[in-house]
Amino acid sequence: MLPKLNSQSDIHPTVRVFLQQLEQSGFSGDIETQYSSRLAVATDNSVYQKLPQAVVHPKTNQDVKALGQLASQDKFANVTFSPRGGGTGTNGQSLTEGIVVDLSRYMNQVLEINEEQGWVRVQTGIVKDALNDAVRPFGYFFSPDLSTSNRATLGGMINTDASGQGSLKYGKTSDHVLSLHAVFADGSALESDGSGEQPDQNSYAYQALTISESVCRENRALIDEKFPPLNRFLTGYDLKNALDVEKDAFDFTRILCGSEGSLAFITEAKLNLTPIPKARTLVNIKYNSFDSALRNAPLMVEANALSVETIDSRVLNLAKQDIVWHTVSDLLTDVPGQEMQGINMVEFAGQDIDEVNAAVEQLTAELNVMVQAKQAGIIGYQVTSDLSSIGRIYNMRKKAVGLLGAVKGSAKPIAFAEDTCVPPENLADFIAEFRELLDSYQLNYGMFGHVDAGVLHVRPALDMCDPQQELMMHRVSDEVVTLVAKYGGLMWGEHGKGFRSEYGPAFFGEQLFSELRRIKSAFDPSNKMNPGKICTPLESDAELVKVADTKRGYYDRQIDIEVRDSFSQAMECNGNGLCFNYDTSSPMCPSMKVTADRRQSPKGRAGLVREWLRQLSEQGIDILKLEQSVQESLSVKTLIERLRNSFNKRHEYDFSHEVYEAMNGCLACKACASQCPIKVDVPSFRARFLNLYYSRYQRPAKDYLVANIETLLPYMAKAPKVVNFALKQKWIQGLTKSTVGYVDTPLLSVPTLDKRLKSQELLSFDLQQLAAMSSDERKQCVCIVQDPFTSYYDAQVVEDFAKLATALGKTPILLPFKPNGKAAHIKGFLKQFANSARNTSEFLERVSDLRIPMVGVDPALVLCYRDEYVEILGKERGEYQVLTAHEWLTPLLTERPAQDNPSAQPWYLFAHCTEKTKLPNAEKEWGAIFAHFGGKLTTVPVGCCGMAGTFGHEADKLTMSSDIYDLSWRPNLEQLPKERCLVTGYSCRSQVKRFEGVKVKHPVQALLELV
Repeated sequence: MLPKLNSQSDIHPTVRVFLQQLEQSGFSGDIETQYSSRLAVATDNSVYQKLPQAVVHPKTNQDVKALGQLASQDKFANVTFSPRGGGTGTNGQSLTEGIVVDLSRYMNQVLEINEEQGWVRVQTGIVKDALNDAVRPFGYFFSPDLSTSNRATLGGMINTDASGQGSLKYGKTSDHVLSLHAVFADGSALESDGSGEQPDQNSYAYQALTISESVCRENRALIDEKFPPLNRFLTGYDLKNALDVEKDAFDFTRILCGSEGSLAFITEAKLNLTPIPKARTLVNIKYNSFDSALRNAPLMVEANALSVETIDSRVLNLAKQDIVWHTVSDLLTDVPGQEMQGINMVEFAGQDIDEVNAAVEQLTAELNVMVQAKQAGIIGYQVTSDLSSIGRIYNMRKKAVGLLGAVKGSAKPIAFAEDTCVPPENLADFIAEFRELLDSYQLNYGMFGHVDAGVLHVRPALDMCDPQQELMMHRVSDEVVTLVAKYGGLMWGEHGKGFRSEYGPAFFGEQLFSELRRIKSAFDPSNKMNPGKICTPLESDAELVKVADTKRGYYDRQIDIEVRDSFSQAMECNGNGLCFNYDTSSPMCPSMKVTADRRQSPKGRAGLVREWLRQLSEQGIDILKLEQSVQESLSVKTLIERLRNSFNKRHEYDFSHEVYEAMNGCLACKACASQCPIKVDVPSFRARFLNLYYSRYQRPAKDYLVANIETLLPYMAKAPKVVNFALKQKWIQGLTKSTVGYVDTPLLSVPTLDKRLKSQELLSFDLQQLAAMSSDERKQCVCIVQDPFTSYYDAQVVEDFAKLATALGKTPILLPFKPNGKAAHIKGFLKQFANSARNTSEFLERVSDLRIPMVGVDPALVLCYRDEYVEILGKERGEYQVLTAHEWLTPLLTERPAQDNPSAQPWYLFAHCTEKTKLPNAEKEWGAIFAHFGGKLTTVPVGCCGMAGTFGHEADKLTMSSDIYDLSWRPNLEQLPKERCLVTGYSCRSQVKRFEGVKVKHPVQALLELV
């Protein structure tokens, strides 16, 4: 039996009292102290891990002020805070052992858009891409760009003074900040442009305003001497740009930008917007070496480009192995006889179309000469002015951050010295020496970055579970500091200081660093705001955080290595946070989108499972042996113990319950398994967790119903009208909801599939008879693989697919129904699932010997044969292949002449999320199939529908299911004629029927009309 687990960290009594009084003070946001919530924000995209005391989610400025006002009482002197946005930092900026203050859940609104003057005011919890979506209709965008733009918040961008692609012209975030609303550690507040109410002279706000200006004025000469003249100027208390010497004007906003939450909470921002360029062209230049790409970059910059981005062959090859490559392969084609070892992506953009075209023509003319002369290592280039294509290229480049973490083996490329900035003219020599340094340690690494600004992201591969390699990281980090200084650069060109703050004194010098501490003293004399980051108050003996601080590897190495390898889908999560993608049309993690709860995300769930495994290892539990010993058959003794444990569940703490809560919200849609660059596969380790969790606690009745539905359906279908009559009764529905926890039970198909197909000319399934046929005869056949949901609840689709096959000149054969088992896997009945998978695989393997295509109409169930079956059975699974409908249809197009129908009305495709993520070309291929038969098919970008098999039918999931549906499905269906909407997934069609009251078609049914 699995033991009870207890959290290894407790909350300080002073913090408990603080949080109690905060709640009593009228704080309107969320206060979370449960271990799982704290653990979810204990990591970011860095190698560090710090468990906070609590997480608070303010809803208003007043909530944030209440934190400071209460904490300023003497009895709460040790209560500290760290602001947090998207949690995408690579250097642990927001990690703390104090209280995390997360503005992203509630304070994420656009407050005002001034179209005439071109500015916007926002709450700083808003995601960068969400801001751009809001201002795009007005012809503007917020120009500082970064690879994490679909989950990074404006507050995080301001606090790290983020930039990224395009900074050569657009600059950093601070170049576009007009004013900030700052709340200080004592609860005082001010508007940084001086437009608001003036602060009291005894407040931190007043001290900060006056002393920071004094520091900038009194130390101007020293500041000019120490701050290098770089595009990526020094982040953290930007003393150089805070004082405009020519205008003799002090800009307090500049002090706050890049301060990493160490000075104040920034709750609102007034931002300058940039007009959307009227013309954009991207030139992708291919090189025979990465060094050639680096050395050729200055020429691209001189070409008056908006930006010059680069990636090396390692990153490029990783992209080729990822789902993202399907979107860009035609834009980055291989050069015959040449190996592409590096790419420079050069973008031209502006308001003057002719000017942009002229610049592109001039560059391409020079490139043609160099290609012909085999100069500069250039082997070719491609040009695109299509906005969609440009976006796809940049999406691939952005995903490079996560892709580096997906390399095989225990050593993973990690961020710790990867945003160094040197003058662009020194970059190639600097990188050459950087490479020599890494090569001397025999490290593998990938490189990408912004060569126009002299910033290159270098991520050496290290196994942070190995204490010796952790020490190596520290040595390499120290040596890089020396190297950067040699080339006149900065250690922190883009991603901030965080745990690298210890290098601050060396770069600033003792005198100027003391002035930084003087500023910290004015803002935060009690060292409450993100203590240890950037600097400490002048009067304080507190230390700066260290590169050698506690890392995630310290905890991970406590887990047995065999267990780590076995649970690699969870262990390898590097915290890049792509699962926080706010885009409602993205299939990535719908539960995270509707809850805004970090625990309800692949990253959160992976972190919880890692801690669960660590606690088990700490107690000496061999989890792999435990998995082998778990049996589904129940003894009376085991049942009694489970019931007793379940009864005591509400009274006795067990960390497993917190893990369960996070897993219970997962829809098992599998989007994470392909959308995540690390391939964090939550449904896989979720099933294993549930399997073990229910070895101790009694399962709910609904789980048994779901897991055994495939066994029950054939019997239910013998009397479908009787079953349906019973299911329609209100008292039956009420009883089902109260006792089983199941709602909106679907009705069986009437007539049943067997009766529907009796009228069709189907070939009976007989292995001997089929084997006796000639190979040519068998080529004209197609075997229909049944799934439980379509065959028994939506039989019309299977019937129409059989008719379509007949219309295409094929002979359909309906295979006997064999349980697929996916529902059992989702609920963690792994032994039962393995038995189903083994039996069904043996049958399908025999059928595959006939060399007759096997096709299923529901993509999620078909893909289960390729994914979960391989996972559970390994080599036992066999070599058979079951095709989706579009996979079977695509090669048949060559057998029939194409049809043309210019007047055809469009159909609209809503693809199943699992289908889209596991088969990235599915929508494109459906479109080609329809076009061949004279139809028009428009793909509708939607995420998950919220049904996900039986998830949406469970009473405790109904609200979440509905909320997920409202994200992208309902808004799109409201704008389209529903009779022209086509939906590939049974669960999706079921969800539409439930909420829209209409029965939408499967694409094969529309094709039947066309054929």
